Amino acid sequence: MSWRKEESRTERGYHHGNLKEALLQAALNLIAEKGAAGFTFADAARMAGVSPAAPYRHFRDRDELLSSIAQRGFEQFEAALTEAWDDGRPDTVTAFERVGKAYLAFARKEPAFYSAMFESAVPVDHTPALLAASERAFAVIRAAAERLAALAPPGTPRPPAMMMALHIWSMSHGVASLFARGDAARRKLPMSAEDLLEAEVLIYLRGLGFLTDRRAPGQKDQAEPKPASQPSGPSGPSGPSGPWGSPK
Repeated sequence: MSWRKEESRTERGYHHGNLKEALLQAALNLIAEKGAAGFTFADAARMAGVSPAAPYRHFRDRDELLSSIAQRGFEQFEAALTEAWDDGRPDTVTAFERVGKAYLAFARKEPAFYSAMFESAVPVDHTPALLAASERAFAVIRAAAERLAALAPPGTPRPPAMMMALHIWSMSHGVASLFARGDAARRKLPMSAEDLLEAEVLIYLRGLGFLTDRRAPGQKDQAEPKPASQPSGPSGPSGPSGPWGSPK
């Protein structure tokens, strides 16, 4: 689907047959131009080429419009992370690295969706469909963290998967936000977003006692350790609140 401004502005009146989509496209364009907080409900109507009252046929207010956009973003985000994770194939570490790269790629390629998802200030837990979409996306990161936690070396306490998932998400989100600005105001950085995230995760895993030496080129994969049968301590909170905010 194209989100081009030219197409959104060609839709006119109440009866062009797809008012809801025209409003969503218009709002997404406005987010790309001004940020999630930089436009009004009337601005979206104007860009869609309809009267200020027309949006109320489909959305209660601006927050509901933003919520719909954020939900779509999380659905696409989940699909990208799921494809990257690929159920941990061919091995956990390789798949985990792909998830990190997919996270950064989505933030870079879909900045308007990403802004609506994390910067719109819409109360996520007040919208069941949006909350569910955000939790499904986070579940991919948690599944990867669970598999990664199971690789803790013998004698090293296995960290709670939820803690690892929240820490790694925080690192990914921080790097994505740091590299989000495409204008001259962004600080020049001596490395790529992918290299910075990889270095952060490496330091983090070392701090937890994980073996972080990489295999030499051409070396065969080692069999991954099987998860220990006994519990390794508190399992952490059962899930995040909102789009991956403070644990409940």
